[in-house]
Amino acid sequence: MNNIIYLDAAATALKPESVITAEMNFLRDEYANSGRGICPRAAAVDASIAKARQKVANFIGAESTEQIIFTSGATDGLNRVVHLVSALPKFQSKKPIVAVSDLDHHSARLPWMESGAGIVIWQLGETFNYDMSKVPVADVVVITAMSNVLGLPINVTDLIKAVRKKNPDALVIVDAAQYVVHNQIIAKDWDADFICFSGHKIGADTGVGVMYMKSPDDFFPDKFGGGMVNKITGAMSCTLNVAPDKFEAGTLPITQIIGLHKAIDYLSEHRPNLDLIKYLYDRLSKISRIKIITSRNAAMLTFYIEGMHVLDFGAIVGARGVCLRVGNMCAGWLHNLLGLSGTVRISVGTWNTMDDVRKAADIIEEAVK
Repeated sequence: MNNIIYLDAAATALKPESVITAEMNFLRDEYANSGRGICPRAAAVDASIAKARQKVANFIGAESTEQIIFTSGATDGLNRVVHLVSALPKFQSKKPIVAVSDLDHHSARLPWMESGAGIVIWQLGETFNYDMSKVPVADVVVITAMSNVLGLPINVTDLIKAVRKKNPDALVIVDAAQYVVHNQIIAKDWDADFICFSGHKIGADTGVGVMYMKSPDDFFPDKFGGGMVNKITGAMSCTLNVAPDKFEAGTLPITQIIGLHKAIDYLSEHRPNLDLIKYLYDRLSKISRIKIITSRNAAMLTFYIEGMHVLDFGAIVGARGVCLRVGNMCAGWLHNLLGLSGTVRISVGTWNTMDDVRKAADIIEEAVK
């Protein structure tokens, strides 16, 4: 397995040694629950959680740690947003109208579809970007900050300004799962109401994610249990803690949060080298059967092969040691728009080298020819 050339960072990132070491040390020597005890070890865990939350707040330019809610991942966060928004008093008598786009990952649109909300589609322009002249009228707007197929960051700040001009009272949700790997989030400048991303795509463990809430006091919790209650006031009543505690019922993914802290430290100093993608673009674009759909400056390389099913291609190169993604990338709407049932996606992480992509290109060329 050590001979694998892993080129699937957009699906999940390999873990830096600092993350692995921090989690192992915690599990072996420092483990305790958080928010449940006053002994020195429990207090140390609480301090580590607080430091990790501050690290996340600084990392994404949030104004307060109260805005940082730990989740199990971007999918969990995006689903929770639906429940939080749907519970608002103004949506009790009528379902919200939600604007989505064909750039969306399934996790960004499906929860709204299943909630019974009204769906409107924000049309894309010729370059498959949001058409700023066609901002929909909606109560809620979902924005994909970077497509996991096309790999280009959007100007979130300008896009949200356009949304607020058309819909002053709209709530804006940003799926930043891919964006956060390659680009700086400044939450206070974006002015989004919610921002969600996963830890495992930035080098942390699975099972942890972040849901940023601009105004947590405006929302009632969607989950209930230990750790969120300030005081039981009667058989059927209680007072709740303030954010973030009131949104984090039950035991947190403590080990993963410890790793998330270290992953952010590592990513802040080691972003993926996108020159490797440019090299692959230049090399594979010379093969007539390979049809590249991403631009040269994208964060990933996405293509299909004339006369070859993407699953067959994935199996062939996988047997020769190249690990990449094939399929619809959980982005079925965009593939429908492109007229494709599936594509091949190559994405690089901080561990990849020029030698990796040269060898991968050799294998891909041989498989295609």
